[in-house]
Amino acid sequence: MKKITIPDGSVPAKLWLRLPVLWRWMERPLDALQSPLALFGRYYVAQAFFLSGLTKLRDWDITLALFTDEYHVPLLPPEWAAYLGTAGELGLPVLLVAGLGGRFAALGLSVVNVVAVLSLSEIAPAAMQQHTSWGIVLAALAVFGTGQWTIDNGLKRLSDKA
Repeated sequence: MKKITIPDGSVPAKLWLRLPVLWRWMERPLDALQSPLALFGRYYVAQAFFLSGLTKLRDWDITLALFTDEYHVPLLPPEWAAYLGTAGELGLPVLLVAGLGGRFAALGLSVVNVVAVLSLSEIAPAAMQQHTSWGIVLAALAVFGTGQWTIDNGLKRLSDKA
């Protein structure tokens, strides 16, 4: 098999040599989008869980009945599951949006999300898709961080100056 070589002055060679420069040029705007997209992701997921928590608070008797009859949370008595689930749905989204313990909040909401899926004996495909989307966003926030626009980042900057 014959080896193909590109002469140094050819157009493909010049383009090949410019790829790293072009890539660095494209990285800057993509890097600038990280914090706003992380904030959007934090808000998107937090809103869904927070509203769910508010719904549970509005009619606590129905919430307890659902946790007793329909949501079969493993290892927890229904009343405990209702309290812990509601607390998680109300507290963790606030932390996530604020970016205070953001990765902890993302992991905590991931647990709430997984337990919600596992506790239902039957889940509609659309609901499963929604939980999957939330899970992907939460995993990305937990692994890659919650961005620069967070209280955590502000506290870090203050401690670095001291």
